[in-house]
Amino acid sequence: MAPHILSAVTGNSVDVIKPVRALISVSDKTGIVELATYLSSIGCELLSTGGTAAKIREAGLVCKDVAEHTKSPECLDGRVKTLHPKIHGGLLAVRGNEKHEKDMKDNDIGVIDMTILNLYPFEATVAKGSPFEMCVENIDIGGPSMLRSTAKNHAYTTIVTSPSQYAELTDTMKSNEGGTTLALRKRFAARAYATSAAYDSSIASYFASQLDSEAPVAARVYQPEYPLKYGCNPQQKPAGISSILGSPLPFSVVNGKPGYINLLDAANAWQLVKELKEATGLAAATSFKHVSPAGAALAVPLSSSECQAFEISETDAASLTPSALAYIRARNADPMCSFGDFAAISDIVDEGTALYLKKEVSDGIIAAGYTPEALEILKQKKKGNFIILEATPDFVPPSMEYREVFGMAFSQKRNSIIVSADHMKESVTKRTVDDDVKRDMILGCITLKYTQSNSVGFGKNGQMVGIGAGQQSRVDCVKLAGRKVATFMLRQHPQVLGLNFKAGVKRQDRVNARVRYIEGDFTTEERVRWEANFEVVPEPLTSDTKEAYMKELSGVILSSDAFFPFRDGIDHASKLATKRGNIAERMQQRAHPSREEDGGINGIPILFRMRHFLEFKVIW
Repeated sequence: MAPHILSAVTGNSVDVIKPVRALISVSDKTGIVELATYLSSIGCELLSTGGTAAKIREAGLVCKDVAEHTKSPECLDGRVKTLHPKIHGGLLAVRGNEKHEKDMKDNDIGVIDMTILNLYPFEATVAKGSPFEMCVENIDIGGPSMLRSTAKNHAYTTIVTSPSQYAELTDTMKSNEGGTTLALRKRFAARAYATSAAYDSSIASYFASQLDSEAPVAARVYQPEYPLKYGCNPQQKPAGISSILGSPLPFSVVNGKPGYINLLDAANAWQLVKELKEATGLAAATSFKHVSPAGAALAVPLSSSECQAFEISETDAASLTPSALAYIRARNADPMCSFGDFAAISDIVDEGTALYLKKEVSDGIIAAGYTPEALEILKQKKKGNFIILEATPDFVPPSMEYREVFGMAFSQKRNSIIVSADHMKESVTKRTVDDDVKRDMILGCITLKYTQSNSVGFGKNGQMVGIGAGQQSRVDCVKLAGRKVATFMLRQHPQVLGLNFKAGVKRQDRVNARVRYIEGDFTTEERVRWEANFEVVPEPLTSDTKEAYMKELSGVILSSDAFFPFRDGIDHASKLATKRGNIAERMQQRAHPSREEDGGINGIPILFRMRHFLEFKVIW
């Protein structure tokens, strides 16, 4: 039986071919009845085996057993059923080739124009912790063989390897009088070989793990998803984002066109807030810039001075939803650095949260979801170009992570530990650590997990109030984070809150002006422009005034992504607050203060942790 050739192109390939016989063998039976029904409706004969054949017949369709087609019974407990010349000959024969046509006639081989299959669920079997023998039994032999035969002969045959392809397949066939196009067959063949490569790689890796050795070969197979305008820099073209074949992306694009850095920010920001929510039970938010958090926070009520500093009335603050509360804290931790950020919120974004987001200069957001009202508000930002990503529910990332740098591939087990209060049971402490302190320590620890190392952070009232990331020395991280803490606190100083701005000064300009007022290191030209913001030029915020205010600082935790190798970082941290005495003097009595130090820093609980969570110490 020859295939119905509807149109031809030059060379040995045929453009549109209507299949007369299809072989179906799937473990994932999603949508298979509907596809089989369509194929049967256009006169395509169906071949199948086992459970797939039973499923097709239950739908009232005629289905011929492979054993009947080959005139050879299944044997060896089903290990051999499709490994037969009448199967592979029908798939591999070059249509119109006289020698092939003669061989097929002499051996009673009929053409098979389409193969629809899933490979045995080997990875799922391994993931269940199944015995070695069961895993081996779930290594598919016939499936990959038919896959490769069909894909090789894609000039005439169509290989379909996933239910996600069924809609494209039927749409194409309906548009071409029941035939598949050469372009589709070639595209599906490429997907098939990628599927085969990933399958073989997982088997190789599993066997290597059973031999207590590294896998000799690791193949990463990617499915292109979105082209990007460019990579990290405009000259880095082409650029794109891909999923790992067989796995969805961790998000879907609801609105806008994300860029390279946007997606790096989104991936890290979402992991941060998701882990914070899991660890604390509180709504969490973060503000990301250049793949590190500018701020991160939990849904903890605002104080009166924070309301004033964040320009939120106490009446409005009382009605904030958890999502809005967490976002406002995260964005206002360091509002200058958060300008043009990428936000993440662990919970559903509601209308109230969206209205606060609408006010800020921001590139985009990733969240668990959005109410219709919130989505409508956010879609109007940036003239409709605001990037809105929705996290994929229950997304499970691979246990191994890979990264290519300069022609090398790095791999490591994913850092999947989520710090919680349980990790503090072994903490070294002289005093009881209350729940608020534990909460802030968890916040600091998880936040620093998603910074560029080295990193140090200060937290207070469910909010990271100072983050110093990516510095070459840890003391520089402390200095940077400490400066941000001072700025955060001094934004609540009465003299700062009382600045008398001219009417019409924009919100971000007010934010920037307050910070520059606190810093006070103006150039002559800068001072002229700064003073133009005010009805009355304010008196300077003196060093003595700032120092006196900072002496009242308390309830702050210090978190580090690794231990302090020298005392200089601790010494600098001690300068931030002196309310409870000068710890530096007491530390000098010790020959080698380190992470085992059991002193304190002016009432500031200190959290030391290794970046990969090898140890966890709390010092009071």
